[in-house]
Amino acid sequence: MSEVTAPYEPGTPCWIDLMAPDQQAALDFYRDLLGWQGEVGPEEFGGYSVCALKGKPVAGIMKSMAMGDQPAPPPTWTTYFSSANADATQAAISANGGTVISPAMDVGALGRMLVAADPQGAVFGVWQPLEFPGAQIVNEPGALVWNQLSTTDPKAAGVFYQAALGLEAAPIPEMPEFTGLMVKGRPIGGVQGMENLPDGVPPHWLVNFAVDDTDSTVDALVRAGGSVMAPAFDMEKVGRMAVLQDPQGAFFAVVAQSTPAAS
Repeated sequence: MSEVTAPYEPGTPCWIDLMAPDQQAALDFYRDLLGWQGEVGPEEFGGYSVCALKGKPVAGIMKSMAMGDQPAPPPTWTTYFSSANADATQAAISANGGTVISPAMDVGALGRMLVAADPQGAVFGVWQPLEFPGAQIVNEPGALVWNQLSTTDPKAAGVFYQAALGLEAAPIPEMPEFTGLMVKGRPIGGVQGMENLPDGVPPHWLVNFAVDDTDSTVDALVRAGGSVMAPAFDMEKVGRMAVLQDPQGAFFAVVAQSTPAAS
């Protein structure tokens, strides 16, 4: 078990959550696909569900709701980066060309959060932990293993995330042909251009889940009403991957790793 017991370094992806029109259907889908357990949460937190793997929190699922006269947002997975001070991070985001979508706010005694978009439009979250540090299992089947940024301007994105979150854009040591985003020299995510993506796809962060078998996971997703965006393929030094869409429209990827990831 790749259990997280130490605090996340600032800038490290520490949590992910999904907004979906049908929260219960999403809970059921990811329970069957990834082995999570979760239920609709208390009303005081908007019914937010903390999903667990082997009894440890790994992701959140909430019902998407309209805000004011705006329509409900589309089904989306959001990556949250750990911060020692959400308000200072919010100021850095604004000062470097980002857009604050939901300003920093307290989530009970659990932590302080905000949601923003980088200058190219990719949406991400920030989490300042108090009582809740974030995901307690990562880098094993059923849990988050990687976060990938697709952007129209990788160089500018690297500059932004360094200024706003303290990340460094640099070649990944084991795969120098790929650019990683680093925390103290450790890759915590990747960044790539959008040349190979279909027209109309906006800049975005893609969550990647580890699985035991990519092909069987894809088969299960299709049987459950999901869609395959990029069929299973082998990626040298990484493993067998596929990019998928759940039945309500949220995108994510799965990978059966060729070598276990560092926790």
